[in-house]
Order: sequence, then C-alpha cells, then structure tokens
Amino acid sequence: MRLLLDQNISFRLIAKISHIIPETTQVRELGIENDTDIDIWYFAKQNNYTIVTFDADFFDISNLKGNPPKIIWIRSGNTTTPGLAQLLISKASVIESFLHDNSQKDIACLEIN
Repeated sequence: MRLLLDQNISFRLIAKISHIIPETTQVRELGIENDTDIDIWYFAKQNNYTIVTFDADFFDISNLKGNPPKIIWIRSGNTTTPGLAQLLISKASVIESFLHDNSQKDIACLEIN
C-alpha cells in the first residue's frame, strides 16, 4: 500500500503507522503541499499512490475522473495524530482489501470513521 497523506494530515502520522503501512508519505515530504488538489490527484495517479484525506474535494475529483488513484476519505472529523494512527491501523485489512481485491477495483473511495 502506497499512501499519500494530504496536507491536512500531519507528517508525524508516518512514524506511527510505518510498522503496518510502510510506504506512506505526506505531500510536504514530496514538495507538493502547495499544489492544487487536482495536481496532487494527478501526482498520486502517476506515482501509484492512494490519497488519504479529510477533504471531500478528492472524493469529488474521483467522481469526475474515476480511479486510480483511489481515495481513503477519513470521516471521523478532526482527531489527534495518535487517534488517526489507531484508526488507520485498525482498518489496515479493510484498506488492503479496498486497494487489492478485484471485486473492489471499480470503487474509487473508501470512507472510514
């Protein structure tokens, strides 16, 4: 799983989930934190990332453009970085299925809360 954390998700999350989801990065680490959502969407598509976001805009883009990239839309509201880490770790098997199960290949967005 290659996850790309949106700018509203702390880069500190990476260290908290890397033992379960090692291929995680954040837009700031890639120098694209000031890019538009559509530019980040295209970057994720070109580089085989799944976008993790609190932002409905990526869901809207995926409705227009399809997938890839796939979107993991965090619907729990604002939470602490440890709380978000716990949520993603607890949903790791669901995320894995969403990304790799052929029966879900046409589903663009996974909402988790």
